[in-house]
Amino acid sequence: MEKSPGRVRSLSAIVLLLRNVTVPALAFIGVSTVTAALLVATGTFTISEMGEFIQAGVAGVHSTAALFIFSVLFFGIMTDAGMFDRIINALMKKVGSNVVGVAMMTCIIAMIGHLDGGGASTFLITIPPMLPVYKRLNMRPTTLLLICVTAMGVMNLLPWGGPTMRSATVLGIEPNELWMKILPMQIVGVVIALATAFIWGNIEKKRGAGIAAAVSAGDAVLKTGAGASAFGKSAETEKNGETTEEDSEENAESKELARPGLFVFNAVLTLIVIVCLIFLDVPSYYIFLIGCAVALLVNYPGAKLQNKIIKSHSGPALMMASTILAAGVFLGVLEESEIMVHMANVLAAFIPHSMGRFLPLIIGVLSVPLTLLFCTDSYFFGLLPVLIGIGNEFGVDPAHTAIAMVVCRNCATFISPVVPATFLGTGLAGVEIKDHIKASFFWIWGVSLVCLIAGIVLGVLHF
Repeated sequence: MEKSPGRVRSLSAIVLLLRNVTVPALAFIGVSTVTAALLVATGTFTISEMGEFIQAGVAGVHSTAALFIFSVLFFGIMTDAGMFDRIINALMKKVGSNVVGVAMMTCIIAMIGHLDGGGASTFLITIPPMLPVYKRLNMRPTTLLLICVTAMGVMNLLPWGGPTMRSATVLGIEPNELWMKILPMQIVGVVIALATAFIWGNIEKKRGAGIAAAVSAGDAVLKTGAGASAFGKSAETEKNGETTEEDSEENAESKELARPGLFVFNAVLTLIVIVCLIFLDVPSYYIFLIGCAVALLVNYPGAKLQNKIIKSHSGPALMMASTILAAGVFLGVLEESEIMVHMANVLAAFIPHSMGRFLPLIIGVLSVPLTLLFCTDSYFFGLLPVLIGIGNEFGVDPAHTAIAMVVCRNCATFISPVVPATFLGTGLAGVEIKDHIKASFFWIWGVSLVCLIAGIVLGVLHF
């Protein structure tokens, strides 16, 4: 099999996404189809085998697609019912126009939410309740995502986190043993995540965030139009201080769908759903499916009204679900055909033998850019064993290579377009994947490098 086409195909998908040439779903489908056609045309695989690869790839992400559909619907119902109105008003009374406080709160919620190691569930716990607050304070949703993914990257180092478990498997040791080595770097990472929230909160404040909220603090009621924007609806319908006709219609419809008398029920139901996400060993999409059924039956009885609610949220759900499924096709073709493994071998071949003993440092520095190209499995099960083999020739401790890869790569997990949960986060925040990557990439890379330096200073890594 040729090695270069796979590398070109993977890079092509990223270029298409970043340049906004087409929507993500079409980029993934187009690149994976061209790759599949070339592999069949060269006799590397048969059409039947490519079909199996695609099926395997979709099977790996279909639960995430289903999760997005039902989570969008559930939080959409809660928004329509006005549950977030009360929560947002309470938060606003506590923090007022304290932009830095909101940013710090976001980081803490994301850290707590990611204790279970689930990226999708953390996004679902953090973004829907915080996005309306960001909108009210005129804070950018890209900042919300940056703070969230920084906190998640640090917490993902826990022994039950996917990357740590994969690395421990390759090393042949217990995840806890590897985690104890990583722990000093993780503690530094937690401090950096909190610092990220503080710094970016101040950046938003300097941009003027919070001023409008302070001016309108005396308003009796705050509308929740921004809450709907988490699912793709526009919250910006006010122009030049005048309320538009569209705004009036949306306000009227919002009042019609609001269920203030059911606030306690909806809040308890949401809490139960979140608790079940964390503690129940059942598919997350099933939990949201049950939550949707209960929420619809209680808040909006009658088939006609239920159909209206479902259709109103179908657009964003369909868009992101199609993107996730298309990403599955892309990953299936690249993973199952072992293109990503060959990419790893090619990359390893570029490391000069004279630099062999500095392998952990080299791979640590390059981990964030590589995260955009390699999914979690191919990175740890494909690239890590190859690099450990190279390191053995120079007396490099395999654990040091693994630690550098785990810690530095984890920082960028949720900005990668080959990680399905990334699309869930960007979809919930109403941010395009290219904007998320552009806003977060260099900051996350810097966080990764600081963690790497901390590992060297603290003696976790040495050469």
